[in-house]
Amino acid sequence: MLRYFKAQASSLTATAVDFLVTLLVANFFSSWYLTAGIIGTVCGGMVNFYINRFWVFDAASKALKWQALKYILVWVGNLILVTLGVYFFTHFFNINYMLSKVFVSISVGISYNYYMQKLFIFSVK
Repeated sequence: MLRYFKAQASSLTATAVDFLVTLLVANFFSSWYLTAGIIGTVCGGMVNFYINRFWVFDAASKALKWQALKYILVWVGNLILVTLGVYFFTHFFNINYMLSKVFVSISVGISYNYYMQKLFIFSVK
């Protein structure tokens, strides 16, 4: 159970980076909200991988290249789910893109990310 709470702390940290970068790119560089969201997700994903590898799953002794490759595969799924979800809620329901991102990120985080990282990337049983 401790690992789950550590993973949630890692996720919150990565999400904070993701959202901050998204807001900065959208507002200061006047980028389209999906472009800003993708850039934010990339930055958050890098933070999440690092924290998970060294702190949450204590997997630094395992092969970095295979963890990174598996993380990228899972992360691309995350990127697609979050981007499509944000677009769907923002475009079709006229919800603010950041509110859409909050809702979709939480949903994907608890239903997809933790289990894929635990069972596929860092292979913790």
